[in-house]
Amino acid sequence: MIRLRTVKLVIFGEIPAAAERFKIFFLTLFVFRTKKGKTEYFANILNTLKAMKLLEGKVAVVTGAARGIGKAIALEFAKEGADVAFTDLVIDDNGKATEAEIAALGVKAKGYASNAANFEETHKVIEEIVKDFGRIDILVNNAGITKDGLMMRMSEAQWDAVLTVNLKSAFNFIHAVTPIMARQKGGSIINMSSVVGVSGNAGQCNYSASKAGMIGLAKSIAKEMGPRGIRANAIAPGFIMTEMTDKLPDEVKEGWYKQIPLRRGGTPEDVAKVALFLASDLSSYVSGQVIHCCGAMNC
Repeated sequence: MIRLRTVKLVIFGEIPAAAERFKIFFLTLFVFRTKKGKTEYFANILNTLKAMKLLEGKVAVVTGAARGIGKAIALEFAKEGADVAFTDLVIDDNGKATEAEIAALGVKAKGYASNAANFEETHKVIEEIVKDFGRIDILVNNAGITKDGLMMRMSEAQWDAVLTVNLKSAFNFIHAVTPIMARQKGGSIINMSSVVGVSGNAGQCNYSASKAGMIGLAKSIAKEMGPRGIRANAIAPGFIMTEMTDKLPDEVKEGWYKQIPLRRGGTPEDVAKVALFLASDLSSYVSGQVIHCCGAMNC
């Protein structure tokens, strides 16, 4: 005697290209209970679902990705099947190592030396990427610098440098990429903002302004390009442990930790997983939003 029970598993969004992007919204699993009470599942179906990669068949461009958060995002995307093109001001030993790490995950990878703050150079590098990769599905605007200082002592050069690299670079890449995404009838743009772009921070007027601009830019692009199937969102990281923050004195880091309810700094991988969500079809109805990755530091 076999009793048949039906279990409904709801999967939001699309199962990506491992199944050639066949949309599966409801999967019905039949569970058979034998006289002995043992349950047998269709394990092969579940294993197939586990093997499907979220970004299979997609091409991602990540700026400022030779190291740090950008590198973590590029690697996370590659693990989920995306081919990855990344840019940095120079492709030095760090950039070459990043390219090798990405390629070792079994995807196509290439680093491009490019000044993200230069409009013409950005358009040229995007043309090269399309020639090499064939398409662009995901853009992560991660390139950024800091030149901190109190407003009364901040020079015009400090202000201009940060706004140009952090904000104008995002405009440059979005300007170059959106026509491509529009022709493809879809894409995901992710701007790397910061909690200080939401709440401000003394001594970082230039940086805070640039990161607030990244939020406004993402929201505006979401409204402008939404009818063409292009989504745009921003990520606002908090205190993230990178090579730069590792150099801070322990007492300074402890002071930061006390302001974070989770009592620790974030990792580049923490941010990368948020970027993966926004890049993938799991967030197919998420656009114009800011996702904080800050351990409740700014809530």
